[in-house]
Amino acid sequence: MKRRLVLLLGISLALIVSIPAATASQTVWSGLVIANNAAKPEPPSPELTYLEETLKDWFGYNQYQVIGQSRKVLVTGSEDWLAQSKYFSLHIDSKEGNDKTGYRVNLKLFQESNLLLEWEAKLSKDRPIIVKGPQVGDGQLILLLVVQ
Repeated sequence: MKRRLVLLLGISLALIVSIPAATASQTVWSGLVIANNAAKPEPPSPELTYLEETLKDWFGYNQYQVIGQSRKVLVTGSEDWLAQSKYFSLHIDSKEGNDKTGYRVNLKLFQESNLLLEWEAKLSKDRPIIVKGPQVGDGQLILLLVVQ
């Protein structure tokens, strides 16, 4: 009887300790970025430093400037938030049913009040979301979501 109680207590404690690790809060950085070719490119903002080479390889521009951003701590996995700039906004809605492999997100890109694009994607720590948006002047709008 005593062994069962000790075993049951041990299993209960193991479950309690493992639950926070499986549902730990994570911060998501969301950014609206303008990419273009500049005669004297400025260095990227700190949020883009580790993605700069990937962005250059994929899109071919030599300068990437953040024009709007937000950070959101995901606690329940079903939050929503907004990254916005002067003319563009990205509405992010994290769906229920997320698991340890990532978050299902619904994304809506607006230019002022006009919906330009809506899609769903899976976001995880090892798979940021990088989306080519519309042409803007001499550059390209790029949408980024990164689990930090």
